Amino acid sequence: MCIGQPLQIHSVDGIAAIAGHGAHQEVIDLSLTPQAQPGDWVLCFLGAARDVISGDEAAKISAALDGLRAVMAGGDAGDAFADLDARAPQLPPHLQAARDAGRSTG
Repeated sequence: MCIGQPLQIHSVDGIAAIAGHGAHQEVIDLSLTPQAQPGDWVLCFLGAARDVISGDEAAKISAALDGLRAVMAGGDAGDAFADLDARAPQLPPHLQAARDAGRSTG
């Protein structure tokens, strides 16, 4: 499984950028997000930025990843998923449309 990691861009040189979160810094590929600029948050998978995201979204993803790390270490997730606790589960739009049409299989 590949898990996206939010990183903030510090500098850009062509399609490469120095980005990080906290003390962690790395060189990432911006080929898929050429609009990304220093200060932007990007969601990275395997060293490549796949999407420019808001600071709020980056904070939520970071909290969720911290919660997962805590659970994996035998601890408690705490309020890492607080943004999900207040809402009911939702189907993706294409599955909700199928359900609304009365279909229960593909």
